[in-house]
Amino acid sequence: MNSRATAFALAAFITAADQAMKHWVLTSFHLDYEGAVYEIVSFFRFWLTYNHGIALGMFQAGSEAARWTLTGLLSAITLGVAWWLWTEKSRWDGVGLAMILGGAIGNLIDRVRFGYVVDYADLHFGEFRPFMIFNLADAAITMGVVLLLRAVLVREATDAMEKN
Repeated sequence: MNSRATAFALAAFITAADQAMKHWVLTSFHLDYEGAVYEIVSFFRFWLTYNHGIALGMFQAGSEAARWTLTGLLSAITLGVAWWLWTEKSRWDGVGLAMILGGAIGNLIDRVRFGYVVDYADLHFGEFRPFMIFNLADAAITMGVVLLLRAVLVREATDAMEKN
């Protein structure tokens, strides 16, 4: 992105959208206890889960000390992403980093407020689930990582072609 302000505005928008979506899903569909389910269509439903860990439910924080240790570690990583975004010159890398930053902040807000991340989106085809239950922040982080990986692969392919 050419403008840092635009990149950070995108991150702020994603954070706000994530928090608004969580509020809307929980209140509009009466998901007021873990495990509550509201089916939207046969392959997608809202299913409230509390993720006390990180990606794929790893590193579960089973105590207050673990919760705050994990929150501190993830906060430090989030600050690192913000710094990277601040210094990034590539437009598409900036978009990817802004998506990661916005999603990370959205999930950090949950960790601080509740001690866990609120997940609710369950895409499934029968018993097959291509993803674990997720939220908008998780989707933004995933798309941001994909954009960064794409940019790296394109740069490597371009460099390899220029050498030949």
